[in-house]
Amino acid sequence: MQKIAVGILSALVGGSMLVTGAGAASAATTKHDTRLVIRDISPNPVVVKGDAETTAYFDVGASRDVKKVEFSVAPAEGFHTMRTKSLKELEGWRYAIGFNKNDPAGKWKATAVAFDGEGKKLAEDSAFFAVEIAKGKAETRISRFSANPYKVRKGRSIYFSGTLLEREGRFDWDGVRGERVSIYYRANGSSAWKWVASDWTSRSGKFFAKTRAYKSGTFRAVYNGDRELEGTTSRTDYVRVYSWRR
Repeated sequence: MQKIAVGILSALVGGSMLVTGAGAASAATTKHDTRLVIRDISPNPVVVKGDAETTAYFDVGASRDVKKVEFSVAPAEGFHTMRTKSLKELEGWRYAIGFNKNDPAGKWKATAVAFDGEGKKLAEDSAFFAVEIAKGKAETRISRFSANPYKVRKGRSIYFSGTLLEREGRFDWDGVRGERVSIYYRANGSSAWKWVASDWTSRSGKFFAKTRAYKSGTFRAVYNGDRELEGTTSRTDYVRVYSWRR
């Protein structure tokens, strides 16, 4: 009889502490000559980065009397049914399953159940693996940066303002509180940017700073980022500086 592979994937919401390495096989067999074992899970842990999907490969070994295998994966702890995960059957009792950021992080269990040609259960094996969700840094931007006035006498003050924002969704941006934004200046005729001032953002992400006018040039605001936020640079703004004349 031709071998038929059936993959059934259902996952339960939940998870526990991360573990590494597949669990030891513990096959419960009804016949001494029947063999079923989950031989390999790769990669382990399964690391999901950002919006990308990570494919895990499961290799099952079975004796010749096994005609059908039901294969499933689920978080090791959990009680509520979640969406069924798609499974791709490869050659020789091998399976490929994609994981993404919507899957629970933590300890997962893979289960293989073997049947004969008449649908009688012959053996079962399970192994553990881990899923890790690596959170990427949030995108940021500096909005409405300006240097004022656009024309100023030498020695007087130039005032800067803007708002530091972080992406919260596809179209949503929120102000970032308590982050340091620095102002840099490039004088006419120079290629170097020089730091001139800094400020910490308010609850709404706004910042304000000032410096003395020295020579006409271009200004920009820079946020260096941190462990959770990407860095960003504002648009530039030009200020003309003129000297006092009697």
